[in-house]
Amino acid sequence: MSLLSSSHNPNDSTPYIPLPNGSHPRKHMKGLIIILCGFLLLLSLIAYNGFKASNVPEHVSQSLNNEQQHSISKVVPSSSFSRGVSEGVSEKSNRLLSVRNNGESENYPWSNTMLSWQRTAYHFQPEKNWMNDPNGPMYYKGWYHFFYQYNPNAAVWGDIVWGHAVSRDMIHWEHLPLAMVNDQWYDINGVWTGSATILPNGQVIMLYTGSTNDSVQVQNLAYPADPSDPLLVDWIKYPGNPVLFPPPGIGYKDFRDPTTAWLTSEGKWRITIGSKLNKTGIAFVYDTEDFKTYELKEGFLRAVSGTGMWECVDFYPVSKMAENGLDTSFNGAEVKHVVKVSLDDDRHDYYSIGNYDEKKGSFIPDDVKNDVGIGLRYDYGIFYASKTFYDQSKGRRVLWGWIGESDSEYADITKGWASVQSIPRTVNLDKKTGSNLLQWPIAEVESLRLRSDKFKNLNVKPGSVVSLDIESATQLDIVAEFEINKEAIEKTTEFNVEYQCSTNGGAAKRGALGPFGLLVLADEGLSEYTPVYFYVTKGSDGLLKTSFCSDQSRSSLATDVNKQIFGSFVPVLEGEKLSVRILVDHSIVESFAQGGRTCIASRVYPTKAIYGATRLFLFNNATEATVKASLKIWQMNSAFIHPFNPDQKN
Repeated sequence: MSLLSSSHNPNDSTPYIPLPNGSHPRKHMKGLIIILCGFLLLLSLIAYNGFKASNVPEHVSQSLNNEQQHSISKVVPSSSFSRGVSEGVSEKSNRLLSVRNNGESENYPWSNTMLSWQRTAYHFQPEKNWMNDPNGPMYYKGWYHFFYQYNPNAAVWGDIVWGHAVSRDMIHWEHLPLAMVNDQWYDINGVWTGSATILPNGQVIMLYTGSTNDSVQVQNLAYPADPSDPLLVDWIKYPGNPVLFPPPGIGYKDFRDPTTAWLTSEGKWRITIGSKLNKTGIAFVYDTEDFKTYELKEGFLRAVSGTGMWECVDFYPVSKMAENGLDTSFNGAEVKHVVKVSLDDDRHDYYSIGNYDEKKGSFIPDDVKNDVGIGLRYDYGIFYASKTFYDQSKGRRVLWGWIGESDSEYADITKGWASVQSIPRTVNLDKKTGSNLLQWPIAEVESLRLRSDKFKNLNVKPGSVVSLDIESATQLDIVAEFEINKEAIEKTTEFNVEYQCSTNGGAAKRGALGPFGLLVLADEGLSEYTPVYFYVTKGSDGLLKTSFCSDQSRSSLATDVNKQIFGSFVPVLEGEKLSVRILVDHSIVESFAQGGRTCIASRVYPTKAIYGATRLFLFNNATEATVKASLKIWQMNSAFIHPFNPDQKN
């Protein structure tokens, strides 16, 4: 079997295993002799080991057996095995899939070809193994730095250390050696999530959570070994670590993820750390002058009952007037503040916009219905443990988010990697609504655009699917606008029809004014496709309400992947056309509606709609409305993420 035929045949159904070297007929006899000798040697070793084991003391034998079982548990995939919770972090295995399968594995026979296709071309991911939370992103001496939770030993969560990569543009990344490893008693069970603070004198401070030898969550300080090194390859852990322990009354596994620090008017630095009291999510506030000793402030930055453990808290200002981002320490009448939390209970990232009282060290939301952890989300798909940083080189706030897998652990171990990061997004206050954020892919991603195709004013009739003739549909940047014909809006008699993406049947649910949009990662015969779409309903007052959704229910013929339907309401203001931008990159689809008011990241694992068999379609499944669509579609180049070349340092 040739490498070419094995790697590029879309119908290949062979297991994902290393290819054999091939047979040599003239060596068969020699091979048989070697095998026979090996078999005899194996029998003798078994007999010897049996005798040896029978003479080992019972307590030593039991210890050896326990070690062996522990080792096996690390490498044998299980759809029902929980990872992370007992160690004191959020669930890191695909529990939804295991519940669906009643705890029993239903592994699809993935081929080498299928699994190889899933690896992304321009989203950040390590060369191999497991990755989760983004940590300490920053811009330093001409380089963007990205640290991340990483397991250097396997494609599942565990043995967590900090991976490290650098880039000039946050798109073309280069891998550096591990930044921090679990080599001290206070982080021996994991170098967990943390944040970077750059002081006015240029000094870099890194605070991170460590899991101690007793699995207590403590906060630790680290700083660059050589501040003159723009790559920040080596790090020093403060000899006096830990600098913070869980406060009295807080569970020893409920105190983690320190934020970037901000400067108070008193000249002190302030941070917040997530926790919980029973089922109330809370964020502690600490002041410090040297990042070594801390004062716990009275009260909380915010506390919201029923939200559970708050992970990866983030806190930052957004301008009410300007489009540029703001340094974390910026405060004043012309800003709003954002508090974002990652909820341990449901693994979604929620944010709230409001006002910050520096004197009290507290946050008050503008709308209590959109309080921290109960209202708006950054992303309505797979997007968690996010972290922003202020990019002082371009005056913008940039958001990173971990996009996990929704396939089986078996498939992840087989392909040798798990998880990607989102394309970095700029974050601004929506000046038109004043009540939500706008997220948009950083401009640098457009450097990957190659040739484009334009489609202008395509009329898509009710119940129709239109094939778009483009070169390839695996790596795309799509910008599309839609208009519903006014006659259909005026004519419709469907009033007060409620529609929710996740519970109303997805793109198969037909209404007078929707759904309509695009079928991405589809095959020619539409046995696999992923609709990204709008669904419009009309109230008795004549006002329209728009939902934006991504439907994975028909995305794959595989049986061991989650096929959820994601989405939410999206504000559409008077005079606005319905608009969407979609980044397609193999097994990840990121969608941004109405300039980024509502965003959805999803993972897709087709078995047929891969490589040259991938297609793109327009669709309109409404019963009455004709939709006019205009699109521009770019083919996207690869980012060619690779290990760092020392010649590029200068």
